[in-house]
Amino acid sequence: MIINKVAESGLITIDLESFFPVDEIVGFDLKDFLFMGLILKEKDFREALTAFDWENMRSKKVAIYCSADAIIPLWAYMLVSSYLQPVAKLVFSGTPEELKKQEFIKNIQQLDATTFEDKRVVVKGCGDMEIGEYAFVEITNKLRPVVKSLMYGEPCSTVPVYKKR
Repeated sequence: MIINKVAESGLITIDLESFFPVDEIVGFDLKDFLFMGLILKEKDFREALTAFDWENMRSKKVAIYCSADAIIPLWAYMLVSSYLQPVAKLVFSGTPEELKKQEFIKNIQQLDATTFEDKRVVVKGCGDMEIGEYAFVEITNKLRPVVKSLMYGEPCSTVPVYKKR
């Protein structure tokens, strides 16, 4: 008789991929609205924003940033935000990657940690998506106060991270 010790161990596996943001995140790069990619000319900038098809941003999470090494006046971010606010699901100041990271962390923070109280938990280490270290730090901060033990890896091969004494 073959006994599945992993199944009998009572381990709970958490796959961080399940916390990945599901809403579409897009970037709004101010560089595309600069004269020669370097200078913000107010009149041209305002005209370009007026002509822009804001419907492309409908119901999306939009990150406003500038990839050019240019000095952008703060009112420019405000102006873009004022156009986005009525159509976008969320308007964020920063890069799309920064927004994705913030949304990922927010999703982890919404986890009800009490469901893992005094349980043995494994945070899955491998998957199809590249997940930054910030997510592993966040899930550890969330679970350590309540779990019996916390491990990293796969149920058949784990690295111990924390064990309640």
